[in-house]
Amino acid sequence: MTKKDMTPKNNITNRGSQSIERVIYTFRGVQVMLDRDLAKMYNVETKVLNQAVKRNSGRFPERFMFQLSKEEFDNWKSQIVTSNMMSQSEIESFKMAVRRAPYAFTEQGVAQLSAVLKSDTAIEVSIRIMDAFVAMRRFISTNVEMFQRIERLESHQTSTDEKVEHIMKRMDELAPAITPEQIFATGCVWDAWDYVSQLVRSAKQRIVLIDNFVDERVLTLLTKRAAGVSATIHSRYTQQFKLDLEKHNEQYEPIEFIQIPHKSHDRFLFIDDNVYLLGTSIKDMGTSLCAITRLETTADIVMQLF
Repeated sequence: MTKKDMTPKNNITNRGSQSIERVIYTFRGVQVMLDRDLAKMYNVETKVLNQAVKRNSGRFPERFMFQLSKEEFDNWKSQIVTSNMMSQSEIESFKMAVRRAPYAFTEQGVAQLSAVLKSDTAIEVSIRIMDAFVAMRRFISTNVEMFQRIERLESHQTSTDEKVEHIMKRMDELAPAITPEQIFATGCVWDAWDYVSQLVRSAKQRIVLIDNFVDERVLTLLTKRAAGVSATIHSRYTQQFKLDLEKHNEQYEPIEFIQIPHKSHDRFLFIDDNVYLLGTSIKDMGTSLCAITRLETTADIVMQLF
């Protein structure tokens, strides 16, 4: 396994998925998650998770779960230390905490975990993880030609930066245009989230959301915006969301929060100068029949009426 192979994939979906994708690795040619990361998501100790697996070993053949070899383990630790730019004390602490080669679970192995852990949380988390696996495969298969071209460019090492920039520009040109309106059937959560994610990524200057009901999923969505793009949320105050926002702003580009002075029946999303009317709160997109429509009015007019 090369150093490149075991680098976590990033920035394909949301959380539910965004943080999940950061801890999906490629070992032995397959995408896997490690026991320590899974245990955190299931809110159990790593030892407890592995004990549950051992009690149900028949459910986990080697194609579902395997333990990293010494070489894989050493390479993984080295990559974690390098990618996180740890201090010497942090490195020593990390090595003390991770002494045993972890177990790696494939997508099928994750599906089995929800059965052996036997909790509503395990079922919900497993579904989110499997959605992340599916999204990653879709992204890779859709862009396989681009990856091959980039690899050839790197191997030749000739005007790499200019050629990669050209490829990325072509990707933007060939990518499906964001339609001015879209309707999502009940259950199309991924399609709705992907559409809104495209809107967020398309912003050049600002994003403004007016929505009575927001939670940490909205914060995750807004991390997809480009660097330098401002983000403002107009919503109702809740103590939990305030805490989530404070934690978010400590690590990512800050999001401004403005308390709505009165309830707003409709939800609006401003992407630069474009105004979108949301049929439901962003966090609930796709769970039931809903639509997103770009309006002819301006953001200034909406704010004046608001």
